[in-house]
Amino acid sequence: MKARTTRRPAVRPLSIALAVTLSALSLAACGGSGSDDSAGVKKGNDLTVGLLLPDRDTARFEKFDYPLIKSEVAELTENQGKVEYANAEASVSRQSEQFQKMIADKVDVILVDALNSKTIASDVQKAKDAGIPVIAYDRLAEGPIDAYVSHDNELVGQVQGRAIVGELGDKAKNSKVVMMNGDPADPNTARFKDGALGELQGQVDIVQQYDTKEWKPSIAKANMKKAIRTVGLDNIAAVYSANDGMAGAVIEALKEAGATRIPPVTGQDANLDAVQRIVSGEQYMTVYKSFLLEATNAAKIAVAKVQGRSIEFAALTRDTVDSPTQKNIPAMLVPVVALTKDNIKETVITDGVYTVKDICTAKYKADCAAIGLD
Repeated sequence: MKARTTRRPAVRPLSIALAVTLSALSLAACGGSGSDDSAGVKKGNDLTVGLLLPDRDTARFEKFDYPLIKSEVAELTENQGKVEYANAEASVSRQSEQFQKMIADKVDVILVDALNSKTIASDVQKAKDAGIPVIAYDRLAEGPIDAYVSHDNELVGQVQGRAIVGELGDKAKNSKVVMMNGDPADPNTARFKDGALGELQGQVDIVQQYDTKEWKPSIAKANMKKAIRTVGLDNIAAVYSANDGMAGAVIEALKEAGATRIPPVTGQDANLDAVQRIVSGEQYMTVYKSFLLEATNAAKIAVAKVQGRSIEFAALTRDTVDSPTQKNIPAMLVPVVALTKDNIKETVITDGVYTVKDICTAKYKADCAAIGLD
């Protein structure tokens, strides 16, 4: 059973989304949260948020998610709160050990981006038994979680699929497309795939599909080489790649096979190297999911939960999702944006993720100038 959202947020400019979020919190505060919330306060500012992230191969986790969450927790607690952080480095058993250590350390709340949504359920239950709230971050974990912070992940796949169909245009019907899906143990993978297939099926000819264990680029590259041998280099019209790390590996395989023109390749996460590939024309698009909105709001939800501020918690978690083990989980679903060379300024630069200098290094200076990014 896949997670079901009872309300899908529209794809809106991130500045508007942030304004709406801040407005909701302001209204909550004006609604008398001071008196209502104070009665249920569980702890003050001297709290500890446990943060479990899944791997280091995905650049965003170390570069954005952890620092943003750490900074926001400090801001929300007048520098009295802290984050106990651990990265599983793509090991399910290591993540379980890290989870159990945080329970033993008696952290006040755990934010977990689960490597395996099913196996993590027993650890979530142990935390629940110990009175520690668990918030699923980025990926929906099974077990008795208290909230979920992510994006509309089916919409992510839809955005990717639409990008391929739109770029192929009138040629789409007869075009051969390879799908490079993510890790089947990641609950988001099925939703990305469902969203993409909803746009691609009946529009293009999907000739090969691959799952990619642990999202490893090396596996994606090996599978892309298989696809090239099976389908033929010149016959591949586009590649659906579920994220940017795999997109880079797919493009490497195509270039090594002798491709003089790279077909449209999708991605997700807006990694810096992916944005640079988009500038140069090697990668067609990526899905930009605001790290700022996701991470800072996850910190807000975690702190509100620990401190018993139910009005603020409810204002932040206005969506609900279902997991295979739980229904009506309070959720925040952050909007997503299709990033192409046409809107780099309006997305990652406006949001302060990267500067023009970050993107337009010497290697990409001419390409940046060609699209007015200088």
